[in-house]
Amino acid sequence: MTRVALAKEDHEIRNCYPVMAELRPHVQPDEFLLRVKRQVEIAGYKLAYVTDGEVKAVAGFRISECLAWGKFLYVDDLVAKSEERSKGYGGILLDWLIEYAKEEGCDQFHLDSGVQRFAAHRFYLNKRMFIEAHHFGLKLHD
Repeated sequence: MTRVALAKEDHEIRNCYPVMAELRPHVQPDEFLLRVKRQVEIAGYKLAYVTDGEVKAVAGFRISECLAWGKFLYVDDLVAKSEERSKGYGGILLDWLIEYAKEEGCDQFHLDSGVQRFAAHRFYLNKRMFIEAHHFGLKLHD
């Protein structure tokens, strides 16, 4: 049975790593758990995943508030296992995240996507999302 769950226990977080590593390959396995836990503590980060016995898709997200958007859910990371893409797991997870945001009283739902991720952009546009901004960044350390 396919379901969405929040990874709360260490073993659940670790089970999400192989899928998350497809999106964030620079995060090493031995640092993943510590980084997730630090984000939980600092920013209220949550890790949701789709499973049918094994992890099929993963999303890292947080709820916050700002003057521009009011209360919002921001998706930091969203990825489906490469061999499981186009099977509906990403859609299940995105729909779950949107419902979660509504249940939490959020006014808006946001995510950024790398400019090169054309398939992801088609997916988001098909989910009735809009391209609303350019995101600018500056690395402060090499």
